Amino acid sequence: MPLNLRPVLFAIGVMVMVLAGAMLIPAAIDATHGHTQSASAFMLSAILTLFFGTTLALATRAEVESLSPRGAFILTVGAWLALSIAGALPLHLSGQGLDWTDAMFESVSGLTTTGSTVVSGLDDRPPGFIVWRAILQWIGGIGIIVTAMAFWPMLGVGGMQLFRLESGDNSDKVLPRATQLAAGISIVYLVLTFICFALYMAVGMDWIHALCHAMSTLSTGGFSASDNSMGNYVHLGADIITTVFMILASLPFVLFVAAARGNIRALTGDAQVRGFLLVIVIATLSLVLLLWAQGSHEEGGALRQASFNAVSIITGTGFATTDYSQWGPIAQAMFFAFMFIGGCAGSTTCSVKIFRYQIASSAMRRYMENLLRPNAVRTIRYNNRAVDDSAVHSVFGFFFAFFAVYAISAALLSAIGLDLTTALSGAATSLANVGPGLGDIIGPAGTFESLSDRAKWILTFNMFIGRLEVLAVLVFLTPRFWRG
Repeated sequence: MPLNLRPVLFAIGVMVMVLAGAMLIPAAIDATHGHTQSASAFMLSAILTLFFGTTLALATRAEVESLSPRGAFILTVGAWLALSIAGALPLHLSGQGLDWTDAMFESVSGLTTTGSTVVSGLDDRPPGFIVWRAILQWIGGIGIIVTAMAFWPMLGVGGMQLFRLESGDNSDKVLPRATQLAAGISIVYLVLTFICFALYMAVGMDWIHALCHAMSTLSTGGFSASDNSMGNYVHLGADIITTVFMILASLPFVLFVAAARGNIRALTGDAQVRGFLLVIVIATLSLVLLLWAQGSHEEGGALRQASFNAVSIITGTGFATTDYSQWGPIAQAMFFAFMFIGGCAGSTTCSVKIFRYQIASSAMRRYMENLLRPNAVRTIRYNNRAVDDSAVHSVFGFFFAFFAVYAISAALLSAIGLDLTTALSGAATSLANVGPGLGDIIGPAGTFESLSDRAKWILTFNMFIGRLEVLAVLVFLTPRFWRG
């Protein structure tokens, strides 16, 4: 069947137009604060982006009522790529010293809610420039929720078919369902962002820093308005607020919608939520015991530092209140492992979602039991529903693809001259969309600014492919996909 790209291109054009409108916000902020060059860059970028988006939408105007699986793949990859390029344009033109490589790195890092940055001296940058980075993350956060819940189940990406909106739904009508889903989720996302913003304001942040950090927190992105990340606001108690909202943003947003409609037990009864919270508790207590054993923190301080930084890395947010790479080799190994653990499906988090570990462990348990009793019939169940073998195979396929891409990218980074710690943690943090790596260069106290352009493009590709669940991009790149 020939592929009809008109609805795909029309949808991408509309998204680009929306992003152009968002550029007016930092333009107005910088104009108000007297940063005329940056304001002009955002205005010019908005005009160019709006022209491109409008032209694309008008040239391909179509009734977007249905999407084939191939169309959904192309829309997903194409939309994120188009938005990343558009988002990089004002960063490049703003006069802040970002060439096209750095601008693309920063834009992709923002939209994929990774939080890795090539920008230093944040405290002296124009406020509109800082706000734009946060806006990119906030848009990326809501975008990935809708993508994960509306498109991935239909495409069966990495076991996401377990989260179909309607049981047994084989319809191609994705966008209408995505629109309905986005309405409820967007309200929850907006409300949580506003509450987080208000609490940041209440503890003493100025409105620009409160806004930026609220958007970065709810998107679990991690872009900060300061070089010291959240370390500047620990004395205000902002780290406690951040910890709570990072956890909330890592839970399935559809369950918040269900809870708002009266099903309060939706969150507590979900296997993902219970598994994720258990991981958070174990990780935090492990770090607390390590810090106590080192005698480097008082009891209250150890719990506060451990909980914040463990939650930040596991949720893929990437905020930091201290340079935890100074906590010793055991702590560094623990944080490296945390990079490969994500939150719940249908949240803004990244990396390997909790449900995949749960499905994989159940499958391994069934396999071991079958070795003992070959004739026994055992069904894997998840959230009180039977899991078919296709979903299990999809989960294991995701694991293979994820760690294969990780190994290849780490080898490439090492081959172009990065030290082992930077190569291994850089590949992990970019593919898992976490943000900071380990070591003196890209650790929580550093940036990715000093890396070569080749390394930055490898990491940029990693961020992009990691955010889109790896398999979607790999399928998109195969010749057979384009042959239909």
